[in-house]
Amino acid sequence: MSRRFALVTVVLVATAAFLVGLIVAGSLTPAPADSRTTRPTRAAATRASSLTPALVNFADVAEQINPAVVNIDATSRGARDERDERDEHSSPSPPWESDRNDSSPRRGTGSGVIIEADGHILTNHHVIERAERILVKLADGRTLRAEVVGSDPDTDIALIKVSSPLPFPVAPLGDSDGLRVGEWVCAIGNPLAYEHTVTVGVVSYIGRKLFDRSLDNYIQTDAAINFGNSGGPLINARGEVVGINAAISSRASNIGFAVPVNQARAVLPQLKQRGRVARGFIGVALKDVDSDLQRSLGLGSTRGALVQDVTENSPGDRAGLRPYDLITAVDGQPVTSNDGLIRRIAATEPGTAVNVDLVRDARAMRVLVKLAERPGRAAEPGESRHDGQPPVRPTSGGSPLGLAVRDLDREDIARLQLPSDVRGVLIARVDPIGPAFDADLERGQVILEVNRRPVASAREFQRLTGEVRPGDVLALYLYLPDEDQRALRTVRIDQP
Repeated sequence: MSRRFALVTVVLVATAAFLVGLIVAGSLTPAPADSRTTRPTRAAATRASSLTPALVNFADVAEQINPAVVNIDATSRGARDERDERDEHSSPSPPWESDRNDSSPRRGTGSGVIIEADGHILTNHHVIERAERILVKLADGRTLRAEVVGSDPDTDIALIKVSSPLPFPVAPLGDSDGLRVGEWVCAIGNPLAYEHTVTVGVVSYIGRKLFDRSLDNYIQTDAAINFGNSGGPLINARGEVVGINAAISSRASNIGFAVPVNQARAVLPQLKQRGRVARGFIGVALKDVDSDLQRSLGLGSTRGALVQDVTENSPGDRAGLRPYDLITAVDGQPVTSNDGLIRRIAATEPGTAVNVDLVRDARAMRVLVKLAERPGRAAEPGESRHDGQPPVRPTSGGSPLGLAVRDLDREDIARLQLPSDVRGVLIARVDPIGPAFDADLERGQVILEVNRRPVASAREFQRLTGEVRPGDVLALYLYLPDEDQRALRTVRIDQP
């Protein structure tokens, strides 16, 4: 019995030891990863902080940047020739105060931000435009006289400078190219003379075109920007200046626009060196290639910038560029869009010769273009060289494009001041629910070609468009009298 008891005892002890081992081993085995309890990485935490308002402490941001934000008071002896209120947008700086005497002094206020300890201040061109005396009020209460270092009307950026024996507080410049829609930002300025007002919102859109479609690249934000905010900084959650507030919508509240700080930073060397910005210029009007234009013109790719028009005696004209040329590269650097080409050429010194690669009628070519200097801003959008619309006259019959055309006569040519080489048909009516209306065709424009085939008469236009079928896409080459420019439009025929 004792031997059997001993055997049972050994078995029980072994079993107990085995069970204890399993329990211990189980307690030491790593548990499966659970994303809900995993500590976030620094990158994830940074992204979360940019998405969660509670984690963005703009009180700290305002405390850091406020000392570098200034109030600008600009005074001129006489009246300004014109207000800087363009299209449906206006600058967020109050109109110059005046009385009944047009020769009395004019005053305007705005904001600015100190970007260098020696007193260089970034602001808007329209804040200091034509000013004969500029006073800058600092956050510490001091008021100093400022001098204009340089100004660039095309980007609405100006650089002014104040002096002091001691260094000035500086706002750090960020990277506006890294902005994302929905990112939290704040604006600091002097709206309606309420100094150092802080407002908070998000980036609503990036790359908005307002006044000059070739250079504009505005940041749109719903952070409240009002009259007097012009020139003040738009700041990200890290306390970096990412934009210079420049414009507001006059048709809605809380829609403001800022010049990207990278665009401002790019012109600073020229503003310091020569007081203005000289940009390269080819002299062509461009259009991005979408799928409709690619299909209608038989292009091999949508990448590149398509030439719509070439200015007479411009560098592009002298180099032999033509409408329908697809520019694909400059000095070996690929061109993927209009904006890319414009930025590349504008950033190149006038007088420089560049190699332009293009595709013409399915053949690759290279031409050498010596750049000229880009002309200053011309008439603002909405300002027409021509008065009124052409009178209603008998037109061609119905069209699947949703428009009616008629032959040009001498009166049309004189009234619209058409160049001698313009041959085509005049758009007399556009159906507001037709495909032509959707393609931005307007009464008074001249149709020159349909799918690269010249249009000599209304009868010819009817022949070229009479056999189109639903779903077809037509490329119309136009002359726009109000802009004195040729342009391409694509019209997609509606499905029944």
